[in-house]
Amino acid sequence: MTAPHIGWIDEQHASGELAELYRKWFDHNPGRPEIPGILKCFSQRPDFLADVMSFSYRLHFSEGHLTRRIKEMIATYVSALNQCPY
Repeated sequence: MTAPHIGWIDEQHASGELAELYRKWFDHNPGRPEIPGILKCFSQRPDFLADVMSFSYRLHFSEGHLTRRIKEMIATYVSALNQCPY
């Protein structure tokens, strides 16, 4: 895996608001070993990361026309097509 081009803050170095956001993410994603890079790229701006996470939960993980299960299946398929780890 290549190093990120965006200087993000890893879980073990997070403090304050960022550490709390990471904790909430782990609470919503039990069993996951680390925060995905697609979220860590916002770690320098915890206020913006909070907005991204809130939007993501409303968009991806709420019930609507498609169930969460179907949304997860679509996301998994698209990630596989893109050879993306998340």
